[in-house]
Amino acid sequence: MSTSPPEGTHGPWDGHTYQRRFDELAATGKDVHGEVAFVMTLAPATALDAGCGTGRVARELARRGVEVVGVDANESMIATARELDPALDWRIADLCALDLGRTFDVVVMAGNVPLFTGEGTQAALVAGCARHVVAGGAFVAGFQLGRGYDLDDYDAHCRAAGLELADRRATWDGDPFVAGGDYAVSVHRRP
Repeated sequence: MSTSPPEGTHGPWDGHTYQRRFDELAATGKDVHGEVAFVMTLAPATALDAGCGTGRVARELARRGVEVVGVDANESMIATARELDPALDWRIADLCALDLGRTFDVVVMAGNVPLFTGEGTQAALVAGCARHVVAGGAFVAGFQLGRGYDLDDYDAHCRAAGLELADRRATWDGDPFVAGGDYAVSVHRRP
């Protein structure tokens, strides 16, 4: 089960093409690190960037002093991440079956990761990521709503994985969440 489009997919799922979009946004002065600013409010020493793509979030977390591992199922994304920062720990793996043998202060899924997993595999995705959250740590995910995976299901998957909802926001900037919105950033904690 892949948590990103299949290897060889052209367009935005090619690592270089995908990274170019963020490079172009950054060149216009747009802040492309909102997810990192949000995660840093949780003061992690370690983080897992689950579904890391080309490593934009992981690289910025590392720049801010966090020990980070980036994981994605798409080989092209990881190849680009390795080109951009060969010193970081990048892994090609299916998040649904992920077992790194360690835990992290924060596991972050930025960029709609739950929407890219195969239909019916979201519970396995959440479980695969949640097993990497240290006791007292946080699992943070942001994704668009109204696309076949709702917050009730997500929260149920988190509860089944031993996580409790601690906070929910409408954006990575921390805007208050309002029911009926089109995006959610959720923070679940492992007691």
